[in-house]
Amino acid sequence: MKKSISDKNKHLGEILRGMDRIIVAFSGGVDSTLVVKRAQQELGSSNVLAVVVASELFREEEFDGAVKLAEMIGVNVHKAEIKELEDENIVRNTPDSWYYSKKLLYTHLNHLAEELGYNYVLDGMIMDDLEDFRPGLQARTEAGVRSVLQEAKLYKKEVRELSKELNLPVWNKPASCSLASRIPYGTKLNRRKIQQVNEAEKFIMKLGFDRVRIRHHGSVARIEVDQKEISELLDHSDNIHAYLTSLGFHYVSVDLLGYRTGSMNESLETELEKEEIS
Repeated sequence: MKKSISDKNKHLGEILRGMDRIIVAFSGGVDSTLVVKRAQQELGSSNVLAVVVASELFREEEFDGAVKLAEMIGVNVHKAEIKELEDENIVRNTPDSWYYSKKLLYTHLNHLAEELGYNYVLDGMIMDDLEDFRPGLQARTEAGVRSVLQEAKLYKKEVRELSKELNLPVWNKPASCSLASRIPYGTKLNRRKIQQVNEAEKFIMKLGFDRVRIRHHGSVARIEVDQKEISELLDHSDNIHAYLTSLGFHYVSVDLLGYRTGSMNESLETELEKEEIS
C-alpha cells in the first residue's frame, strides 16, 4: 500500500531517533533544511551539527545564506571549505567528476564526524535523485553517508509540502547545483569559466528571473529560463547581450526548450542511444 506523506514523515522521525548525534551536509536548500529541522525535532539542537561547505564551484551567497538559515533554525553550525579545482579528477569535467566531487566532500565530513564525536553523516538526497544521472550516489554509499529522505521514500513534492508545514522559509526555493553543471562534459573547468557563469546568472536574476541557467559553450552563452518567461527575457536582450559579452562571451543565445535541470546530461543520453543503435 502506498504510504502517505504523514507516514513517511513518521518513518523519517524513527530513522533519526536511532542516530544519537549527527552531522548534516547543509546547503541551505529545501532538502537538507528539512533534514536539519527534523533532526533538531527528534534529537535536540545540541545533537545536530549543520556543516556548511564553501566551494569554488558554488556561489558565496549560497554559503552565507546557508549559515544564516542554520543559525535561524537554532542548530550548531560549522563552516568548512574544500578546494575542488585542485583535484584534477574534478577539473577534467567528465561524468565521473561528480563522483570525485562528492568523494571529496564526504571524506571531509567523515573526518570531521570522527574528530568531533558524531555518529552519522547525513545528506539531503531524495527519491527524485535516483531518476537522474547521479555518480555521487556511489561516493555516498562508499562513504557510508546516510540519505534519510531517501530512506523514508520522500520525493521533492513531499519534501516541499512538509517544509511548508514546518514554516521553513526555503520550502519553495528553486534547486541549486554546482556551477560546473553549466559547462559541457569534456571541457576543463577553471575559475574564469565558473566566474563567467556565476556573474551572468546573477545579472539575469537581478532582472527578475528566479530560475536561470547559463550553459557555457566556449564563446556561446546559452540561457535557460522558464519557457513562459522567454518573451519577457527578450525584452532585456540588448542589456543581456551587452553584459554577457563584457564577461567574455562572443554570442548569446536562448534555449527554446526553457529551463530544465540536468540539461547537460541530455548529451549523455544521446551518446548512450548511439551506442545501443551501433
